[in-house]
Amino acid sequence: MNRTDFLKTSALAGASLITDPVQVRAFITRQPAKKYRTALVGTGWWGGNILLNAVQAGESKIVALCDVDTRQLQKTSDALSKLTSDKPKLYRDYREMLIAEKPEIVIVATPDHWHPLIAIAAMKAGAHVYVEKPISHTINEGKAMVRTARETGKICQVGMHRRVSPHNVSGREFIQSGKVGKIGMARAFVHYAGGAGQPTPDAEAPKEIDWNMWCGPAPLRAYNPAMHPRSWRNFLDYANGTLGDWGIHWMDQILWVTERNHPKKVYTTGGRAIKKDSTDAPDHQVSTFEFDDDFTAVWEHRTFGGNMAEKTHPQQAVGVYFYGTEGTFHMGWLDGWTFYPSDPKKPVIHQDAQLDKPDDQNIALLWANFLSSIKSNKLPVCDIEIGHRSTNMALLGMLSLKLGRSVEWDGKQIPNDPEANKLLSRAYRGEWQYPV
Repeated sequence: MNRTDFLKTSALAGASLITDPVQVRAFITRQPAKKYRTALVGTGWWGGNILLNAVQAGESKIVALCDVDTRQLQKTSDALSKLTSDKPKLYRDYREMLIAEKPEIVIVATPDHWHPLIAIAAMKAGAHVYVEKPISHTINEGKAMVRTARETGKICQVGMHRRVSPHNVSGREFIQSGKVGKIGMARAFVHYAGGAGQPTPDAEAPKEIDWNMWCGPAPLRAYNPAMHPRSWRNFLDYANGTLGDWGIHWMDQILWVTERNHPKKVYTTGGRAIKKDSTDAPDHQVSTFEFDDDFTAVWEHRTFGGNMAEKTHPQQAVGVYFYGTEGTFHMGWLDGWTFYPSDPKKPVIHQDAQLDKPDDQNIALLWANFLSSIKSNKLPVCDIEIGHRSTNMALLGMLSLKLGRSVEWDGKQIPNDPEANKLLSRAYRGEWQYPV
């Protein structure tokens, strides 16, 4: 489904809403007192998805769309015109947009390597920010984002919508009630079927895209059709592979459910056993996270060899298992959650997922919480500091993989390890200044 079809379908569907676990349904249905001047930076598929929910919430006047690719920019603008009478101006440079439009809300839905600079600039310009996960490409960028939010007093919500999804909320309550017993280990995973693939030759960048600006502060490399749009997540100059993409959702679930902030030690192994395409992210990976109280979390992914035993989606197996003294609890996505008691005489307990169509996510609830937080000046359910901690889990896993050894973590730095601490940042290219 392309973006235009997606927006049309969503508008017709009305994005029906389910029971709101954080009591924010009122902010979806009430007549708003005002509309926030809202801008979107990054008009790809996912940015359009967030924009749709902002429009349907009824409390945004869309004043600007920004993207370095004018094809995506125009496509989203055309689709938006079918949903609202707003006439947003189109920009290729977010800096010009911030100065000219003075938005009150900025949605940051670019590739990962652009999240920090745009979110920081938006908050400093006076806007509240909804930024997609992972919040940053390196850990120190995330620290700067948290610091900016606190210094400016702006609300910064991170797009980890599973914190408001009904079955995730009820699943957390079930675990914390003690019915699973003492949790000693969690195992999160995403498994895709797939094969080796083949390399895609580099090419001249299409005239509609400013490729230098697309690369921005990250290394400038030749344009490759396999990277843009949507496939940049497996190019490590701009993202952090499957762990940085899918893994952060489940790392966040582990921290949220167990009420922990960070691991004390991380070790990762993995590589490219099968893939022969143009990407450079690992096609399989296992990361182990040790916590202070002997709790252990494990992440694993594989992009080859379908796992029919744990299949929960037509193309993937996904979720996190919590292993407790009373049984095993699986927190899933499309399949909701299931508890398997250790006692075979006790029944299996299951709750179906409640997800908004057509994307099977719950962005509307997260956006409503964002608006509520702006009005009340209270931290949102996925505040930037929460997003920073969850992002760090993924980034530490990738850092360990790069080093080929384990790393310790005290929540702020890697103690007594200058080599590893150098990887908490990276040099920015050209005119771009690393946030400090």
